Amino acid sequence: MTSITTAETVELKELNLGMSQAVKDCISGTVGGIAQVLVGQPRPFSLDFNFNTFNIASTNSICHKSLYNGMLDCVKKTRAKEGIAGFYKGTMTPLVGIGACVSIQFVVLEAMKRHFASVNEKGQLLSNSQLYLAGAASGFANSFVSGPVEHIRTRLQVQTGTGYAGPIDCIKQIYRSHGLTGIYKGQGITMAREFQGYGAYFLAYEYLVQQAMQRANLQQRSDLPTWQVCAFGAAAGYAMWFTIYPMDVIKSKLQTDGFTPETKQYRSVLHCAKKTLAKEGVSGFFRGIGPCLLRAAPVNAVTFMGYV
Repeated sequence: MTSITTAETVELKELNLGMSQAVKDCISGTVGGIAQVLVGQPRPFSLDFNFNTFNIASTNSICHKSLYNGMLDCVKKTRAKEGIAGFYKGTMTPLVGIGACVSIQFVVLEAMKRHFASVNEKGQLLSNSQLYLAGAASGFANSFVSGPVEHIRTRLQVQTGTGYAGPIDCIKQIYRSHGLTGIYKGQGITMAREFQGYGAYFLAYEYLVQQAMQRANLQQRSDLPTWQVCAFGAAAGYAMWFTIYPMDVIKSKLQTDGFTPETKQYRSVLHCAKKTLAKEGVSGFFRGIGPCLLRAAPVNAVTFMGYV
C-alpha cells in the first residue's frame, strides 16, 4: 500500500479547504446576485437609456423607434401600458443569469486573493495591483455568462412587438438563425468592459475594507458594521461605472444591432465609437448615465450585504 507523506496530507487538507470555501463563496455570491436583481431589475433602472433610439430587432429586420425620453417618462409609460408587472419585464433571465454571474465573480475573486496571499509574505496585505487583477480575473470569467444574459435581456426589454415570446424563445430564434456567435453578439467589448469594470469594482471595495479593518483593528471582515459594507459596496459600484460607461454604451448598441449586413449599423467596436462620436459628440458616450448611477448605489450595496 502506498503511504501518504505529511506534505501530501497538508496539500490534501488545503485542497479540501479551498473547495469548501469555493462552495461557500458560490452560495454567498448567488444570494448577493439575487438581491442585486430584485433591487436593480425594475425597468426604469435596468433599461439601457444610453441609446438615442432603441433598436427593435427580429431575425430578419431591424427598425428604429424612440421609446422613452428618460427615466421618468419610462415610469409613466410603463405603468400606463403594462402596469406594475411591466417594471419587471424580462426579470427571469437576469434572476438566473446574474445569480450565476455574481457567484462566478466571488468564487474567482476569492480564489485569486488566496493565490496572491500564498505568494506574499505571511500577514502581508494584498497590493492594489493584486486586488485589481483579482477583480479583473473575476470579471473576465463572468463575461462568458454575463454577455449572453445581457444580450437577451436587452433585446427583450426594448422590443415593443411580438418578436420574442420570452427569453427561451429569444435564445432559440437567435441560435436557429445565427448560431452561438449570435448569442454571444458583442462579446469582445463585453469582455473588455468586465475586465476593467470588475478590476476597479473589487479594488475599490477591498481597499476600503482593508483600510476600515486597520483603523478599527478588526480581525474578521464580518465584524464590519452593515452600514460600512453597504457604503463600500455603493462606492465600488461608482468606481466600476465611472470607468466603463462609454464601453457599456458601445456594448449595448452592438448587442441590439441587426444580425445581417442589411440590418447592421455597426461593423465593429471602433466603427460604433466613430459613428457615436460623429452623430452625438462626446456626450453620446455618457447618455443615460444618471439612471445608471442612481441604480449603482443600492444595487451594489445589497450585493455585498447579501454576500457577507
